[in-house]
Amino acid sequence: MNNIYDIAKLAGVSIATVSRVINGSDKVSSKTRNHVLEVIEEYGYKPNAFAQGLGLNTMHTVGIIVPVLSDLYMSNAVYYLEQALQERGYTCLLSCSGFSQEQKELHTSMLIDKHIDALIFVGSTYSGRDVSRSETDYIRAAAQKIPVFIINGVVEGENIYSSVCDDSQAVFSAVSSLIRSGRKKILFLSESKSYSAKQKLLGYEEALNQAGIPVKGNLRVHLRNDSIHYVRDMLLERMDLDFDAAMCTTDSIACGVLKFASARKLRIPEDIEVIGYNNSIISLASEPELSSIDNHTEDICQGTIDRMVERLKGKKDIIPVLSVPCTLHKRNSTDF
Repeated sequence: MNNIYDIAKLAGVSIATVSRVINGSDKVSSKTRNHVLEVIEEYGYKPNAFAQGLGLNTMHTVGIIVPVLSDLYMSNAVYYLEQALQERGYTCLLSCSGFSQEQKELHTSMLIDKHIDALIFVGSTYSGRDVSRSETDYIRAAAQKIPVFIINGVVEGENIYSSVCDDSQAVFSAVSSLIRSGRKKILFLSESKSYSAKQKLLGYEEALNQAGIPVKGNLRVHLRNDSIHYVRDMLLERMDLDFDAAMCTTDSIACGVLKFASARKLRIPEDIEVIGYNNSIISLASEPELSSIDNHTEDICQGTIDRMVERLKGKKDIIPVLSVPCTLHKRNSTDF
């Protein structure tokens, strides 16, 4: 005995009634409830998420889409989201879309077809590019069917709710600290052109502007990826780069800078100060340990699920964009 249809037939009730009993609904009489529970116990039936959702307009299932799971930020976010969902009685369906527009739209459509209650996008890649609003039309289309939540990115639209870290302010504060410690040639390294990366770049440029330091184009470097050895080798090849500090958009990039400094026999932090981002395990495993900006992934994920549950309970006045402040953890790669 392994499905809700058999239980309904044996108990002589509808599958909706069985589902209401499973979910503890008060719309079932005590006599019917007890009868259904007796049948369930007799046949050892264990309801799944689909069975629990039948007749109740809810599957207690949430879709989560990430571009990749190999990224530390993404995998951590999925972990925190799943934990928060489980605490509230929800299961999740995970999908890895990659970065292409076609795959993002395809994976969104596939999850919507699973009759999920809400959809969560993790990563600023889903915010699209500023020049092309059409890249996020598929998200607005999904939001016409179910609530949509975005972590680390912002998309405007009805029934869409974003959660972000205040990346611009975090980088502004970190770069300002580098400037106050005497650094004038600060390198900005990023592997992305996403919403989050652009906010970080804004903070970097604003800090330099306020200090009266020219923003030099060759000190704003866009990388193909954030592989540690790739960053090291790129810096070793770029003889035109003269810098005394590096503001990096991931800890992996920052670790690559440390590898470069070691190869060049440069002292950290005396010759070069380095700041990473995400406060990942890499920041503690590096030698020296990295100063890194904590974007509070756990808090953002927790806040996202809190707002999602409120929305699914019918609350309408949900904050469309939730911004969480960041924290700089100072370690041995900086001396301010």
